[in-house]
Amino acid sequence: MGALVLACGNQADTEALFDVGAEVREVGAKPGKSVADPLLKGLDGRRLVVHGTDADLAAIVLRIMRLDLLGGTTVGFVPAGGSAIPKLWGIPADPAAAARVAVAGEVDPIPFIRDDAGGVLVGVGVLRSVRGVAYCDDATVLRGRASRVEVTPDPQGGDGLVVRVIHRGLLRNRVETTRGRAFQLGCLPVIPELDGVTYKRDVSRWTWYRHTADLRVARGVV
Repeated sequence: MGALVLACGNQADTEALFDVGAEVREVGAKPGKSVADPLLKGLDGRRLVVHGTDADLAAIVLRIMRLDLLGGTTVGFVPAGGSAIPKLWGIPADPAAAARVAVAGEVDPIPFIRDDAGGVLVGVGVLRSVRGVAYCDDATVLRGRASRVEVTPDPQGGDGLVVRVIHRGLLRNRVETTRGRAFQLGCLPVIPELDGVTYKRDVSRWTWYRHTADLRVARGVV
């Protein structure tokens, strides 16, 4: 059925990474509704490939969710610049190798993570210098201070997400890892970082949780 490749934010090398069977469309960084929706509605069963940053991928995946296309859309990703997703998803960091997986790799779903502000998380969410109380499902994962909290989708599936609470030590950091379906935080004001992008304001409450549908990603062997 071919693939539609979205080159986000002036990725000049995109066409060279894909064969003639893929349609390449250039779009701006973090494309919104007016740009992404017409392209997604015209997929016609094709695979969708995003060439860009983690934030670009998150922006497009958000539109897939809003259009209720999660169940029928397979997403491949070719990272541009620094990206947390290759290590998390288990795909190549090299663009040429990642392009082959994105177009021809087997579908291997991962949990689809949302937040209570209407956004999504495809890679890593970070909360720095946190002071408050946090839960992962029914487990208390923080009561007091932490130098950093990281939340990611669970690449192994499981209940949905992985929470890493990091406490800075004199010789080394102490890391506490918990898996669950939802993460909830109440704290002194903190500014979340979502897939490499700083949130627009500080918050005193934040939630990440697993959506009812998974994200269909191309990350299996070619």
